[in-house]
Amino acid sequence: MSILRAAERDGVIMEKVSDYFGCMVFDDRVMKATLSARVYQSLKKTIDEGAQLDISVANAVAAAMKDWAVAHGATHYTHWFQPLTGVTAEKHDSFISPSPDGGVIMEFSGKELIKGEPDASSFPSGGLRATFEARGYTAWDPTSYAFIKGKTLCIPTAFCSYGGEALDKKTPLLRSMEALNKQALRILRLFGNDSVKCVRTSVGPEQEYFLITKEMYDQRPDLKYTGRTLFGAKSPKGQEMDDHYFGVIKPRVAAYMEELNEELWKLGILAKTEHNEVAPAQHELAPIYTTTNIATDHNQLTMEIMQKVAAKHGLVCLLHEKPFAGVNGSGKHNNWSLATDSGVNLLSPGDTPYENAQFLLFLCAVIKAVDDYQDLLRLSVATAGNDHRLGANEAPPAVVSIFLGDELNAVLEAIETGTPYSGAEKTQMKLGVDVLPRFNRDTTDRNRTSPFAFTGNKFEFRMLGSSNSIACANIMLNSAVAESLKIYADRLEGAEDFETALHEMIRKTIKDHKHIIFNGNGYDDGWIEEATKKRGLLNYRTTPDCMPHLLDRKNVAMLTSHGVFSEAELKSRCDIMLENYCKAVLIEANTMVDMARTQIAPAVENYTLKIARTAAAKKALDVGLICRYESDLVRKLSVLVDRIAVKVGELEGAVAALHTAEDIIAEADMIRDNVLPKMGELRLACDEAETLTAKSDWPFPTYGDLLFGVK
Repeated sequence: MSILRAAERDGVIMEKVSDYFGCMVFDDRVMKATLSARVYQSLKKTIDEGAQLDISVANAVAAAMKDWAVAHGATHYTHWFQPLTGVTAEKHDSFISPSPDGGVIMEFSGKELIKGEPDASSFPSGGLRATFEARGYTAWDPTSYAFIKGKTLCIPTAFCSYGGEALDKKTPLLRSMEALNKQALRILRLFGNDSVKCVRTSVGPEQEYFLITKEMYDQRPDLKYTGRTLFGAKSPKGQEMDDHYFGVIKPRVAAYMEELNEELWKLGILAKTEHNEVAPAQHELAPIYTTTNIATDHNQLTMEIMQKVAAKHGLVCLLHEKPFAGVNGSGKHNNWSLATDSGVNLLSPGDTPYENAQFLLFLCAVIKAVDDYQDLLRLSVATAGNDHRLGANEAPPAVVSIFLGDELNAVLEAIETGTPYSGAEKTQMKLGVDVLPRFNRDTTDRNRTSPFAFTGNKFEFRMLGSSNSIACANIMLNSAVAESLKIYADRLEGAEDFETALHEMIRKTIKDHKHIIFNGNGYDDGWIEEATKKRGLLNYRTTPDCMPHLLDRKNVAMLTSHGVFSEAELKSRCDIMLENYCKAVLIEANTMVDMARTQIAPAVENYTLKIARTAAAKKALDVGLICRYESDLVRKLSVLVDRIAVKVGELEGAVAALHTAEDIIAEADMIRDNVLPKMGELRLACDEAETLTAKSDWPFPTYGDLLFGVK
């Protein structure tokens, strides 16, 4: 690979980003250079317009892709897919084929490009496949560029069963994008726009994460097995001073971020922003927006590369939503918008949103979608990890609501009431220092407490957990908005007077769905009561609360009518998500039992014995010595050891009782109601013991060590 060298820093030759960006991607630049004009145009028509892929084109693309990959050092290829495990999957095959002279030749056909046959029985299927029914298929997704990772050409693919059921997250995401495109085009045609060929959703997912040292990570079984600390007393210093947020990045972290950026840029991932987050040891990376399908692939790659690069720096990247109690957890803010193939953002209000009927209709479609399908949006982000985060002081509440800001709120109110709207007044910011620039203040503030906030020309869905695939949330969001647009198109296409029908429909949407709009403080305790009791909004606090609603009649009807899921696929996903929830919590419970019984209790007992021996030695020197400190400490520690033993037994009993559950829904409910409370009680006892035990005798690195250990 030839890359221009452009700069030197500290004696090291550096490469210009523009010269190596996307160098490991078989992107449009490479396709133009390696494919014939006929093949390139045919492939572009498939990518842009969904035209059928010709096998001769596939063969030509496969040959060019193989030659390019081999030239870049690749020896293998894989169909890279996203099963329902939450991580990506890949099976590597080499390019080699035997030649008559006893050697090998490098081959890769169109058939191998467009179809693979991984074992489908070993991935979660929720009953769609029996164990003995092993055959599954991967199908090339030409809309997402192939890339090289290590020495392997990775080909993004969909994954389905022998019967055609989707066993992955990419397939329904592509279906939802197609459904939204179809309905959005109907709306645009009504406004006289016949030139637009497609409407795509675009996403920019902000990714939060923690970095800790590998040495300390290796000493914490809870982190290794579950991704979060199951025990840990509060550190004397946490995030109280707000000094970590946007603070100076430590040299070791800066070196990690620099290499992370380089690796992401090589893969064409538009990593843009990096900074320290609120909690100690917490950081964030944000990319530039791109098409939702590609953004989803890129985010899965980003999480993988974050962890690989961390290992090279002696660090561990934690992507769990709540790795530490008492400090902020990590989310993934899903910035979502709609744009035409000509680059027009359909959620951009322009200078006069009151007069922008097309914008108002698409805005109302989103408002209606979020209100009608609150449950789908909530369950799309539901995991055992995210249950610890939602509703805490760093994350939105579990109640879904929309923030629009003062200007749009005033616009909608004027439309509903039929009163004139004069427009938002532009206010110039004057900072009291002549040398500082003057600029106009935005017409609305930002609301970090809102689950679903309008931020100028997009919506920020803030409820996603940091380890989540963004596919699930965008599937539900795309589908719900497609349903709103379908309802609008059905009515407007048959209207006698388009303008009158349009105005009435916008006004009715505002009136019927304004209860979902909330511009206040989502952290206020009074909001939850207002939302649920006065506004009738849903409050599903945990995964077992919300996940069964995936199969509610209205949700099944909507998702199947747009072809996003079949009813069988929905049933399978409900089962899989609840199974994942149960398995995650049970791993945590078993880890707690093991740590408490084999490490924490013995450590506390040994320390108690040390203190008792110290007291005995002091009394031997002075018979009349009371040793009140030692006696009190021994008494407290002895009580705690007994309590730990009792709580371990109670937790084991709660886990053992799960075998009586009639189905996965009942098991999830029992875990929520019985196992998690017992885990909390055991943690309280162990954390109290930590505060009384000498640091030298405690078996694990403390919160202070973990959160402030990276220098």
